[in-house]
Amino acid sequence: MKAMVWLVSLAALGGFAYWIWLMRAKWEARRRAAEDRFATFVAQALPNGAPGAPLPTPRPSNEVLLQRLLLEAAAKAGEAGEPALSIQLYARLLTRYPQTSFADQARAAVEAQKKKLAAARPAA
Repeated sequence: MKAMVWLVSLAALGGFAYWIWLMRAKWEARRRAAEDRFATFVAQALPNGAPGAPLPTPRPSNEVLLQRLLLEAAAKAGEAGEPALSIQLYARLLTRYPQTSFADQARAAVEAQKKKLAAARPAA
């Protein structure tokens, strides 16, 4: 008898949890539909190119992010007094992405790091 009470209680609790889950799903669907209706209304109300219309901001691609990451890592290595590592990182950037927008900056930094490396060798 006691097991039957527990079983009924658990079933009632499960039913209540399922009911809550359904209500939340319906609420989310209504909210999404309302947002879509509002976006459609705003798009119809504003003419194309209106000053109040938000312009989409282009996100940089993964390639550009990787290029920037390599450039920053090489610059930090140069600042940390590791010109050889810095040159290697710049070389990796230039070999992987020869047409990058950072190529001129990387080449100039390589020349500067080579001068640092050459100046450090006789002293050692």
